[in-house]
Amino acid sequence: MEREGAMILQQRQVIFLFILLGVSGAASELEQFSVVEEMERGSFVANVAKGLGLDAQELSNRGVRVAFKGNKEYLQLHPKTGDLFLREKLDREDLCGSIEPCVLPFQILLENPFQIIRAELIVEDINDHSPAFLDNEMILKIPENTFPGSVFVLENAQDLDVGSNSLQDYKISPNSHFHSQIQDSSKGRIYPELVLNKALDREELSEILLILTAVDGGVPPRSGSAQVRVIIVDINDNAPIFIQSQYEVQISENISVGSKVVTVSATDLDIGNYGEISYTFLHASENIRKTFHLKEKLGELYLKEKVDFESIQSYTINIQATDGGGLSGECTVIVQVMDLNDNPPELTMSSLTSPIPENSPEIVFAVFSVSDLDSGENGRMVCSIQDDLPFSLKPSVENYYTLVTEGALDRERRAEYNITITVMDLGSPRLKTEHNITIWISDINDNPPVFTQTTYKLYLQENNSPALHIGSVSAKDRDSGINAKVTYSLLPPENGDLPLFSYISINSDNGHLYALRSLDYETIQVFQFTVTATDGGSPSLSSQALVQVVVQDMNDNSPFVLYPLQNGTTPCNDLVPRTAEPGYLVTKVVAVDRDWGQNSWLSYQLLKATDPGLFTVWAHNGEVRTARPISDRDAIKQRLLVLVKDNGQPPLSTAATLNVLLVDGFSEPYMQFPDAPKEPIQTDSLTTYLVISLASVSFLFLVSVIMVIAIRLWKRKRDATDAAHFNPNGPFPSHLVDVSGTGTLSQSYQYEVCLTTGSGTSEFKFLKPIIPTLPPAEGNGKDSVENPHL
Repeated sequence: MEREGAMILQQRQVIFLFILLGVSGAASELEQFSVVEEMERGSFVANVAKGLGLDAQELSNRGVRVAFKGNKEYLQLHPKTGDLFLREKLDREDLCGSIEPCVLPFQILLENPFQIIRAELIVEDINDHSPAFLDNEMILKIPENTFPGSVFVLENAQDLDVGSNSLQDYKISPNSHFHSQIQDSSKGRIYPELVLNKALDREELSEILLILTAVDGGVPPRSGSAQVRVIIVDINDNAPIFIQSQYEVQISENISVGSKVVTVSATDLDIGNYGEISYTFLHASENIRKTFHLKEKLGELYLKEKVDFESIQSYTINIQATDGGGLSGECTVIVQVMDLNDNPPELTMSSLTSPIPENSPEIVFAVFSVSDLDSGENGRMVCSIQDDLPFSLKPSVENYYTLVTEGALDRERRAEYNITITVMDLGSPRLKTEHNITIWISDINDNPPVFTQTTYKLYLQENNSPALHIGSVSAKDRDSGINAKVTYSLLPPENGDLPLFSYISINSDNGHLYALRSLDYETIQVFQFTVTATDGGSPSLSSQALVQVVVQDMNDNSPFVLYPLQNGTTPCNDLVPRTAEPGYLVTKVVAVDRDWGQNSWLSYQLLKATDPGLFTVWAHNGEVRTARPISDRDAIKQRLLVLVKDNGQPPLSTAATLNVLLVDGFSEPYMQFPDAPKEPIQTDSLTTYLVISLASVSFLFLVSVIMVIAIRLWKRKRDATDAAHFNPNGPFPSHLVDVSGTGTLSQSYQYEVCLTTGSGTSEFKFLKPIIPTLPPAEGNGKDSVENPHL
């Protein structure tokens, strides 16, 4: 009886599969493989690659695997060769019972692209079971007045093998009273019958012992036997008759063990011993005997073992009523098991792809199937996932579902998704199963590095030490892994004027910027360059930021005296009339400072003089003026030492020497101080360049002045220009030039040309400013005193 239930269960588990290629749902042909039962584990079954028309390499690249319903693993597939092997020893009788052929459906799953191929494994039978009778002894009571040729039905033997290996024949031991014959049933089974050859005489022989042998069709054949005990009884001419020939009853699958299922009843018109009826199972399988119990005297059928609709839906039970004389009658009891919603749905994951790349179009990343052992509404299912996920659930073939992305996913927004697949049946109460999967989103390089600032402004003090860290730039990348690894580099300048790579270096890992050499504010005040941040993706992405470096000034340059020249050339003496009033402008010390801002603010101080109280120097513009009236006691030759100092910290200074001649008038010839000590010639290259620049500018200025004067004289006097009209002792027009600014001339001055004569030619040697005197004490005079002579 148990094997019959297993056979019915196996029949319900046969399913049909189709190929799912991508999401097209196209079906494929059925692939069949066969194997003989009881083969050892690891035995070769077939080569899948040959069966599918694929080579082994292609089959390996597509990630082939096999899947049986209910996560059974009967076969093992070698992924590289495509060979199928037995994972365990198969018993056809346990798998399929009496069903022939024994077919185990499974699926061959391929990926890249995804494909499902339905296949069948046929388990072939071998003759490994002998026929067996459930009872070792059968008792047969036969009245003595039974006519020859009467047929008596015997209990049949059972053979778990099928086909030619199943039960084929019955034989009775040799005797003179009986012979055996075979009767076929509507279900294809054969039953033994005992045929009476001649009349019986109880007084002559009250009991006959026979041996019934069942033989199968295997090679070599197997057999089983049972003893038949024939008891000869007195005449009984009325057989029991059931009230109903067929009883139908329904029971719920949750009925408790020990419950009464049905009561059968038969009547016998005989009296006495011949009228006493006993009830027994007739031709009952082992499963029926295990599940039900029949009370022999009462005909009550009780449940002996719990029933399960998902295993067996109905039982057909034959009951025989036998009276005391051996006559019998039969009836059939059909027990229908009613289904309850007692099985939750089951989910089997066939394929799962994780992680899935971001920014991918609609792709299938999971394939699964659902099943429910219940029937009707109890077996109908609905499948769902959360609504707030960017995935859709699509039905496929035969309770298969696919999970598909609804669009491109962004790992930077969300890198992980927890999906709960809920499968619920429609029974009452509703049962559900939840299956959780986690999907990771893999990164692709779709985000460039982003600087924290578009422009960086760094400040650097000049005269810095080489390899000084001056600042940092920073960029972030929203990607992950190697795609988020940022490398910094300097972008070469477009014009190439600035040797950037000799000034600045950058740490490619952290963006730290370093000054490679000492910078000079007087050479370069501001420069800028572009930093590129590149990630490690493929292809790599990058962004740029502008870095501006502002060099801050230090007080590292002493003031430089432009006038009077201090380079050791022949000095030019400043002439002061002895009649000069206090405040008379003698000359002006003109100096510049290459530094900037406060470091370039200059102040002037008289350090030393021949007559200390005679002259004074204005601190802010360097003008040298008389402090008192000139007396006859004052020396003709006056030497002044003026200190020019900047406003830096610490301050730097330069001394300038002035030669002043006190004269009664300007008609006296130009005199040089023969005893003027020679200043050491400065060899500073910067000083040389400044002097050359000043001389060049002065020369161009003088040429321009001469041309202007010549043109005006030509227009006023005559058409021809005569160079002899140029008198070095004549006055120049006043206010030829006006230069303003800190450290330069702040008033209007005249210039006289100091000439030296030699070899009959004249040359310009230097320019000497003609400084007007201060106005009278009341400060309202507008006329200035000029030196008329050299």
